[in-house]
Amino acid sequence: MKKSIYYSLTIIVALLLNGCGLQNNPNQEGKHPLKQTNSSEPLHVKQESRTDPIKEQIKHMTLEEKIGQMIVSGIEGTSMTTNTKELINKYKVGGVILFRPNVSSANQLVTFTNNLKRQNKLNKVPLFVSVDQEGGRVNRMPLSVINTPKGREIGRINREKYSYGIGNVIAKELRLFGFNVDFAPVLDIQSNKYNTVIGDRSFGSDSSIVSRLGISMMKGIHDGNVIPVVKHFPGHGDTSTDSHLDLPVVKHDMSRLKKVELVPFNKAIQNNADMIMVAHILVKNLDKNYPASMSKAVMSDLLRKQMGYKGVVISDDMTMGAIMKHYSLKKAVVRSVQSGNDIILIGHGKQHTITAINALKQAVGNHQLSENTIDQSVYRILSLKNKYKLQDKSTPFVDVPRLNANIRAAIK
Repeated sequence: MKKSIYYSLTIIVALLLNGCGLQNNPNQEGKHPLKQTNSSEPLHVKQESRTDPIKEQIKHMTLEEKIGQMIVSGIEGTSMTTNTKELINKYKVGGVILFRPNVSSANQLVTFTNNLKRQNKLNKVPLFVSVDQEGGRVNRMPLSVINTPKGREIGRINREKYSYGIGNVIAKELRLFGFNVDFAPVLDIQSNKYNTVIGDRSFGSDSSIVSRLGISMMKGIHDGNVIPVVKHFPGHGDTSTDSHLDLPVVKHDMSRLKKVELVPFNKAIQNNADMIMVAHILVKNLDKNYPASMSKAVMSDLLRKQMGYKGVVISDDMTMGAIMKHYSLKKAVVRSVQSGNDIILIGHGKQHTITAINALKQAVGNHQLSENTIDQSVYRILSLKNKYKLQDKSTPFVDVPRLNANIRAAIK
């Protein structure tokens, strides 16, 4: 009996000593899980920190919700309609664009953008509320608001600080009216005197001036917490055909493009451009069959691979004559996404928007598009919305006299 007790005590003491040795000997690797982390945090905290919240968000989205994020749609009227409600609630469009016919007064515009955001609150992702606000002849603001100078006038003054200030005050007015995306600045170089579609929208005919002033305006818009969209890649300046009406052709080779048209876009990419709009122009020496907005050679090979662009790519309006006269909308939309585009812009017509959405959904079902391609685009889109902390938040009515005073100060 005494021997049994003795042996039992011996075993217990040995175990206790061995246990103490494990805790005090740092050279015994793999024996204590917390030692491997070199941190006082428990393992589960370390694992959670590696989780990408945007990837997790995408995992919980339906295909319809993901495709909706890839659409920015034009809408009708100056107030909420049944058609607009359907685009937001049923088709889950990721964004809307407003044009001059959507604007009648300052109070109406604020009410409209607030209602758009309110309508979107049941959806998982906040809405892009976008507009073409360049200043000059491309002006969508209420008539009571002072317009900002056209690109050519800013180019004539040729001061980066001035261009930045104009971009910043444009962002201020857009934020006040409920917008969060501006399809500006124009980085096209006005190198063709017969080009009326760009014309005085450009800062000038010198690539250096366009680069400096364009990037300054882009930064001004960005610093005003509005997403700037530089356009029209790879350069719409040397065309004589209006892409709203038909398909322009550009005959320059890559050597010329690198020296002239691509210079401002390269500078924009180096300065962290958030979104680039691709033009409906046929650059024959890059792709003799498809316009830039449908071309893998332009969007994937040139813009992504050669120029190193990582941000969001958006097409110009797919209902323009350059596309609608030469391609079926359904095929154009699918081809565009296959070639590297993230967002399809449908400027006009609810049915055109529905056609685009259904075309993408069908293409995934038919394995023309992989869902992984969709996910990559949605990842870029959600990352951008997260970067700017977009919210479907209402804004108060605008003090127009005070806004105009700010605009006058920027112009002077």
